[in-house]
Amino acid sequence: MSDTTVTSADAGTVDGEKAEDAPIHILWINAGLSCDGDSVALTAATQPSVEEIALGALPGLPKVAVHWPLIDYECGPVQGADTFIEWFFKADRGELEPFVLVIEGSIPNEAIKQEGYWCGFGDNPETGQPMTTSEWIDRLASKALVVVALGTCATYGGIHAMEGNPTGAMGVPDYLGWDWKSSAGIPIVCVPGCPVHPDNASETLTYLLYQAAGSAPMIPLDAELRPTWLFGATVHEGCDRAGYYEQGQFAHEYDSPQCLVKLGCWGPVVKCNVPKRGWINGIGGCPNVGGICIACTMPGFPDKFMPFMDEPPGGTVSSAASGAYGAVIRRLRNITARTVDKEPKWRRKGDRILTGYRPPW
Repeated sequence: MSDTTVTSADAGTVDGEKAEDAPIHILWINAGLSCDGDSVALTAATQPSVEEIALGALPGLPKVAVHWPLIDYECGPVQGADTFIEWFFKADRGELEPFVLVIEGSIPNEAIKQEGYWCGFGDNPETGQPMTTSEWIDRLASKALVVVALGTCATYGGIHAMEGNPTGAMGVPDYLGWDWKSSAGIPIVCVPGCPVHPDNASETLTYLLYQAAGSAPMIPLDAELRPTWLFGATVHEGCDRAGYYEQGQFAHEYDSPQCLVKLGCWGPVVKCNVPKRGWINGIGGCPNVGGICIACTMPGFPDKFMPFMDEPPGGTVSSAASGAYGAVIRRLRNITARTVDKEPKWRRKGDRILTGYRPPW
C-alpha cells in the first residue's frame, strides 16, 4: 500500500466554511442488519473515549462533526431544518466533504426478493419510498474519504450471513469488493468483533482522522482488511491462560484457571487482541474471565467455528501432544522449583561468614 495521506484542506468548503476550518464529518449508518451492539460498545471506549474524539481533546486531531444515530438529537422531518438524515443527503450532493462513512451491520442482498426490502434508512424525498441501506452505500461510498466497517456483521456478514439465512447477507467488502478503494485511495477498513472492542473502534477512527490531517501514513491492513497492529496476534498469544496450554494443563470446568481449549476455545488460531487489551480500561476480556473464544473477529464466523463449546478440530491432537510434552516439562520445573523456592544456605544466624566474603583484616 502507498503512504498516501489526505488532508481536510483538499475538500473545499462546507456550508460556507473555509476549507481549513471545515470539520471532518463522520456519517454513521447503523441501518444494516444489526443489533446496534457496536454502537453501544463504543460508548465504553477509554483509549481514546468518544468524548475525546468528538470534542477534539487529542493533540493534532482535526475538528470532527459526528452524525451518529445513537447520540444525535436531530430528529425533524426529511429535508427539514432539524433532520438527522439531511446530513446524508448533503454528503450525497457533494456538500459535506470530507466525510468518513461508518457502516454497522451486515448488508442484505436486495436483489433476491420480489417485493419490499430487507433494511432501509430514511425516505427518498422524490418518491416518498424508503431508501435501502444498499442504496445509501451505493450513493456515498465513492464520495467518502474512507469507508469503515465496524463490527463482524459489517466486516464479514456475521451471524446474519450464516448458512441458510434468507437475506443473502454479506459484509461491506463482499458488497463493494475486496479490492475497492475510496476516492482517497484508502481500502475498506474492517474492525471486526461481536461486538467490536470499544478501544479497537475508537483507536482506528482516531488513526484515520490523523491520516486525514496528514499526521499519519496509510493505515496498515492485513489481507482481511483489519488494522495489523490490532489483529496481528492470536488470542492465545495474549491470553493469561497460555502458559497452562504449554504445560498441558486443560480446564474441564468453567471455574478452572487453566487453558480452555478442551471446552471449545478457538484462541490458538483466532486473530484478536481482547485478552491482551482487556475489555474496558484493561479489565476483562473473554478468556480472562472464563469465557471461551468463539472466533467472532474471523471472516468465517460463525459457520466455520460451530458447534461452540466443543473441542475444536485438531484440538484433540494438539492438546494430547501438549499434554505429553507438558507432563515432562512440569516434572523438570518442579525439580528446579524445589531448589529455587528456598533461601540460600548462608542466610542464617551464626558466628561464621558463609557467603564467601573474605574480610581484609
